[in-house]
Amino acid sequence: MKKSLTLLSCLLLVAALPALGALSAGTAAPDVKVVATGGETVKLSDYRGKWVVLFFYPKADTPGCTRESCSLRDGYAQITALNAVVLGASLDTLDAQKAFKEKYELPYALLADKDKTVAKAFDVLGTGGLYAQRKTFLINPTGTIDYVFESVDVDSHADDVAAKLKELQAE
Repeated sequence: MKKSLTLLSCLLLVAALPALGALSAGTAAPDVKVVATGGETVKLSDYRGKWVVLFFYPKADTPGCTRESCSLRDGYAQITALNAVVLGASLDTLDAQKAFKEKYELPYALLADKDKTVAKAFDVLGTGGLYAQRKTFLINPTGTIDYVFESVDVDSHADDVAAKLKELQAE
């Protein structure tokens, strides 16, 4: 009886802990390298001195991902006015990302994370590792994650991001 209670207590404690490797506010953003739609290899430290809005989406040119990406396109001016750059990432190929960017006239770089390096570093791989979970990280100018959108309203995401950036910058 005592052993089963101890085991149960340990299981409950482990379940209550955040996932190992999960990134949250106050965590340094991983400085991963990845190819962007402009053909250049970028890493997050390239953007030091600016806020970075790094949003992950499951698959280019699907309904929810298109709505989210277009929301950020439509709100791009208000976000960049807050000293921020926008980067979108999914597990799609570079060609798929380029086609998606061109089709919807997205003004920001998309990252082709086909080898899942960035998704693994940010702990956003979905079930089976076949897609990236929809999450957005707000990374401050020193490279620290200040906020994570664990759930995203794809239609109002740009407004939500801009409001949170203003709030964080006012602190």
